[in-house]
Amino acid sequence: MSDLLPKPEFIVHSPAFPIRKECPPGACVCERESLLGDPQADLRILRLTKEEEKRLVERIEAIATYAELMRIGQRLEEQLGINVSILPGTNEVRTVRGFQIELEQKPGLCRKTRQAIPAAIRRCLDKHPEIAWAILNANDLLSGL
Repeated sequence: MSDLLPKPEFIVHSPAFPIRKECPPGACVCERESLLGDPQADLRILRLTKEEEKRLVERIEAIATYAELMRIGQRLEEQLGINVSILPGTNEVRTVRGFQIELEQKPGLCRKTRQAIPAAIRRCLDKHPEIAWAILNANDLLSGL
């Protein structure tokens, strides 16, 4: 009789909110199913559906100040549990490509999202170089100039 019951690690708990659809097999390593199978897991990241991701990318690209960028980063952490790190690269920063923009690896974070958010931040920095200068200044690279 116990052979007929699914093993606990394969029981999928459906959250009470709409979640991101699963990626095609082999296209992503987001570990969505293992996240859904863990009753203790933080499922906030799954709230970022493809439609919400598009809205987020548009919002990031529309950022006009350093304070707005920091606020979006804080909101990502609060609402989705995503930590965004924007730091000057180890070498000289001559363009926005010199910044290291990374999202913390965590289960449920789709590969496409890990690429789309940093790309949107780079486009924002391209449009508003004063934000790039503020990031450099916040990391003490331009202090005193």
